[in-house]
Amino acid sequence: MEENNKDNIIEVEKVTDNEEPKVEQENKTEGNKEEVKKDRKGFCIASLVLGIISLILFLVWYISIPSAILAIIFGALGIKSKGKGMAIGGLVTGILGFILSLLIVMIIFALGFVIGITDIIKDEGYDNFEDFYHDYEYRNYDYNYDYNKYLDDRYDI
Repeated sequence: MEENNKDNIIEVEKVTDNEEPKVEQENKTEGNKEEVKKDRKGFCIASLVLGIISLILFLVWYISIPSAILAIIFGALGIKSKGKGMAIGGLVTGILGFILSLLIVMIIFALGFVIGITDIIKDEGYDNFEDFYHDYEYRNYDYNYDYNKYLDDRYDI
């Protein structure tokens, strides 16, 4: 049993400028790998939380888009850990929040463009363009005019 422990222990010497060499022992077991997995689990949790935030606040694009991007990054980093389900959930919610936020931004941009064009048309005096075009030729036409009387007076019929 003691021989197995001796195999897992490595002696490391640290020497500084004015000090004597010190011998420290470093354990070569799989404890380091567990710490890495715990850190990756933190990425999974962060991904899920940020993904949910981006999905809930998709109307507030300046919060949702950065949250979604971070959720996607953290989900990709945490996908190889034990919390794989949380990482996948964070990826999915982050992607959905990002897509919804982009749709909202594009709709707002399109509505602003349409409203701007209609304001320009109204400012230029084209708001009654169709009526102006149709009334142009018949603007002074009297529909109740008696043409028979006109002809009688003109030609003495």
